Amino acid sequence: MSRYTGPSWKVSRRLGISLSGTGKELERRPYAPGQHGPNSRGKLSEYGMQMAEKQKLRHTYGINERQFRNMFVKASKIKEGKHGVNFIILLEQRLDNVVYRLGLATTRRQARQLVNHGHVLVDGKRVDIPSYHVEVGQVISIREKSKNIVTVKEAVEAIVGRPAFVSFDTEKLEGSLTRLPERDELHPEIDESLIVEFYNKKL
Repeated sequence: MSRYTGPSWKVSRRLGISLSGTGKELERRPYAPGQHGPNSRGKLSEYGMQMAEKQKLRHTYGINERQFRNMFVKASKIKEGKHGVNFIILLEQRLDNVVYRLGLATTRRQARQLVNHGHVLVDGKRVDIPSYHVEVGQVISIREKSKNIVTVKEAVEAIVGRPAFVSFDTEKLEGSLTRLPERDELHPEIDESLIVEFYNKKL
């Protein structure tokens, strides 16, 4: 299954979650799209709720189903902690997500493009794989030739605050994951236990 590249606002309304993190998608129309408007969504079954929760998290990070499932399986092999929490933390350690968390891009989709186009360095070496696993302490920066990219400048200037688990040097345009995030710092609107239940029936 390929990565979804269509209108993210429509998906946000269908899932009832702001995928951009700004909340703008739900301000005017906080209901699912469709000709029946607010009345178009019926009561979900248990499976439907599990599926919806999975889709919320998958679309939040903007990855395809295979990558998402493989990450879930990888999380199951971590001996310490809860499976669902470990899964979300692994998603947070993707390079495109760390670039977004550092404020070098306004959305994860924009961060993915920066990585794909070779503008991002990890410990001084260019990495163009968005799914690259970032370890605590690795330095993420922008290539010298890419520091004048307008979208990067605008993103850094527009950011209001960064998560407590990252550090960033505005002058050097570089930062790092200083520690792994805690569960209460991530996605309070997501119930990862439903996602675990969903995949436990599938795998």
